[in-house]
Amino acid sequence: MEEIVKWTFSEDIPFLSVHIKPLIMTWVVLLILVAFFLLGTRKLTSGKPGKFQNLLEWIVDFVKGLVAENMDYKKAAGLLSYLVTLIVFVFFSNLIGLVPNFVAPLLKNVTAGGLNQAFGHATLQSPTADVNVTLGLALLTIILVFAMGIKTKKGKFFKHFLEPFPFFLPIHIIDYIAKPMTLAFRLFGNIFAGETLVVLLLMLAHQANLWLAVGGTVGAIPFLAVWIAFSIFIGAIQSFVFTVLTIAYVGQAVAEDH
Repeated sequence: MEEIVKWTFSEDIPFLSVHIKPLIMTWVVLLILVAFFLLGTRKLTSGKPGKFQNLLEWIVDFVKGLVAENMDYKKAAGLLSYLVTLIVFVFFSNLIGLVPNFVAPLLKNVTAGGLNQAFGHATLQSPTADVNVTLGLALLTIILVFAMGIKTKKGKFFKHFLEPFPFFLPIHIIDYIAKPMTLAFRLFGNIFAGETLVVLLLMLAHQANLWLAVGGTVGAIPFLAVWIAFSIFIGAIQSFVFTVLTIAYVGQAVAEDH
């Protein structure tokens, strides 16, 4: 297991601290997103699109289709940019942890902020392999549910908390607490488990003696390749599931019969 390195802002208030590696990796993913969207939109044309524009248009159309299947598209048209960003962010966040840690030699002697400790491991870390990140994304989903529900139905949105009978109120409250928890822990658990096995395989080859390292690495290559391919598949599926559930929850909030 990796040691969790934190930046602490106050020793007297424990929760005023951040995990360095997930925070920095989130910044890296955001930079990748900026580059991805710039490449997809820098030469926009209504004629024959380039490869990146074609890919970006496919993603937009794909998310549009998901929205149209779950709710009245007119009610959620303003959410399209957020939902496209969400699915791409979660996708890249899920996969970046499979990349070997090529920055470790560069940061080996950088003690400022504990960077040498945070990045002294076999692979980079997916932001979504940290439960704080997935909880943050899940909370954004629930905030969006309430915001869209109130915007669409005004005060009538809260009426469904008392349906079909007022004593169902605790059940509805538990439901709204459970939704972000299940969203967060489903994503975190799948990505964390995949990364952990990849790291263990790399560490076994690194820590063994030379003969075992060579033999172990060669023997582990097929399994490692299959597991990485499977992890990529799981990362894509989990970004799809997270986005679909976000759309479904918003769809329930704005539905006329809700």
